[in-house]
Amino acid sequence: MNPPLTLYLAAPRGFCAGVDRAIKVVELAIEKWGAPVYVRHEIVHNKFVVDGLRQKGAIFVETLKDCPDDRPVIFSAHGVPKSVPARAIERNMLFVDATCPLVSKVHIEAERHFENGLQMVMIGHKGHPETIGTMGQLPDGVVILVETVGDVAKITPTDPEKLAFITQTTLSVDDCAEIITALRARFPAIIGPHKEDICYATTNRQASVRAIAPKIDALLVIGAPNSSNSRRLVEVGKTAGCAYSQLVQRSTDIDWRSLKGIKSVGITAGASAPEILVNEVVDAFCQRFDTTIEIVETAQENISFKIPKILRDPR
Repeated sequence: MNPPLTLYLAAPRGFCAGVDRAIKVVELAIEKWGAPVYVRHEIVHNKFVVDGLRQKGAIFVETLKDCPDDRPVIFSAHGVPKSVPARAIERNMLFVDATCPLVSKVHIEAERHFENGLQMVMIGHKGHPETIGTMGQLPDGVVILVETVGDVAKITPTDPEKLAFITQTTLSVDDCAEIITALRARFPAIIGPHKEDICYATTNRQASVRAIAPKIDALLVIGAPNSSNSRRLVEVGKTAGCAYSQLVQRSTDIDWRSLKGIKSVGITAGASAPEILVNEVVDAFCQRFDTTIEIVETAQENISFKIPKILRDPR
């Protein structure tokens, strides 16, 4: 007889509107122009999704140099530096920008502040494609990157009275708030966004983890190792009191020995992880435990983003 276990399913979880749109962009591009369609960087950070699109005819590359001039190229949901579409135009390439509209909003914000004579501070993770894309909206070297509260003490802006900050959209809400507090303490004149840059999906998924953390012995976050928002969910789980908080790509990654004797598990998924992988993990638990499933819903999401016009045009 299987031991009893309560599974707490966080809601919302999984795909956000930006990820949903980006995947549709690739699928519609293949429908419209046939295979292959090139995608600069993984369209979203999830191996299952990327492998599925590869089977349909997408070729994933890291640079435009790897793309031929005569096939369409799609820019990933994370956004790209301005130099990338500029180079595509020079080569007369057909390209579709699948950048999440909430990331594009941060790009516009950065440009507006720069045009108003303010130096930009970006709170983000060095080397993450979203950070590279956002910093790449402005000339090289003008954006100051801050990753931690400690970094705030080390930065030397040109004029402390003329500063503005932006953030990566997939950060830990709590960590980001600490960095913003440190920035405002050191630079009281610094200007922030009208509405925070961390996107609704990141905020909602972290809030749902906080809600289930006190109820559970273990938390499994379904997502990819290179997914920033998924890794933040693991951190939020630990901070909220769930010591065993792990990232798994799918059910085959679960360490069942570590879960021996537990009574309750929380399950969530990063914004680029499909629900099919959540179901796979739930089924794996149901095979090993006498499972009771409880859904913990902390918000409802009904946001959707328009597909780029070039893919809505039947011609």
